[in-house]
Amino acid sequence: MGNVVLNLEMSKINEMKNYYAKQLLDKNIPGGVFAAKTPACMITAYKSGKVLFQGNDCEKEAGKWGSAGSTGASSTKPSSGKNKVVPKGDLPVGISGMSAIGSDEVGTGDFFGPITVVAAYVRKEDIPLLKELGVRDSKDLNDEKIIQIAKVIKDVIPFSLMTLKNDKYNQVQSSGMSQGKMKALLHNQAILKVLEKISPAKPEAILIDQFVQPSTYFQHLKGQKAIATKDVYFSTKAEGIHLAVAAASIIARYAFIQYIDKLSETAGFKIPKGAGAQVDVAAAKLILSKGRESLPSFVKLHFANTDKAMAIANKKRN
Repeated sequence: MGNVVLNLEMSKINEMKNYYAKQLLDKNIPGGVFAAKTPACMITAYKSGKVLFQGNDCEKEAGKWGSAGSTGASSTKPSSGKNKVVPKGDLPVGISGMSAIGSDEVGTGDFFGPITVVAAYVRKEDIPLLKELGVRDSKDLNDEKIIQIAKVIKDVIPFSLMTLKNDKYNQVQSSGMSQGKMKALLHNQAILKVLEKISPAKPEAILIDQFVQPSTYFQHLKGQKAIATKDVYFSTKAEGIHLAVAAASIIARYAFIQYIDKLSETAGFKIPKGAGAQVDVAAAKLILSKGRESLPSFVKLHFANTDKAMAIANKKRN
């Protein structure tokens, strides 16, 4: 899907709103003036003057109002691809303004639901647009905002989503694989898929939200056929360093929310997030309604919550 962004005067945006009057959507967009949908293009106008066109006919539709370079992956230009010479463990100067791949994961501390890992590519020229769309640390956003922003940016930037479902998670965990190794494998796979999507363009940096020491991360990947090693950096709180990580975090949370909703439908009641007392009660309810054998497809069995849920279920039976 292509994307075009125009910078227009508010008078022109109001003219556009009238032009698309019959195709306006009833959407609450942060900082938005209007949203409209034609048969082959989605148009979103913002108070800042930016107008985003998304769809197969985006260039044709945008051409009615002005001209601008596409922000889609298909128009991404290759960067120099040169390695940055920096002290080991340090981030390159100016990384926040670079064209970069960022990766983050969600669900590792949740009893219910999968681990979701996303890697996303953000070009330097797309950073202002992502800020306009409200991209920031997903921890500062509620589920409603996460869904709202993710639905837009997933069609704006190249990304790859890896989902480790509960059945598979429990299988590899019981075989002795640590959660850290699972995450390293998922991050690497997601990054490689994004590199493939944007080729021949190359990111100036790859930033991973740090969950383990870099040496341990690469140790986990030993034996893999392909490993992303060029211009790879690690940092805690990486969502605040580059919007690529923030965008990855938002899409990962969006995917996690969707998966929890599906689990809730299967369970027949709302599944809570986290690993607090509320999940113990929910898991006990699941045990009583579907049996202990249903747990592996819903939860991470090695969490202490499993024993707590069993105790609650046994108490209710008695």
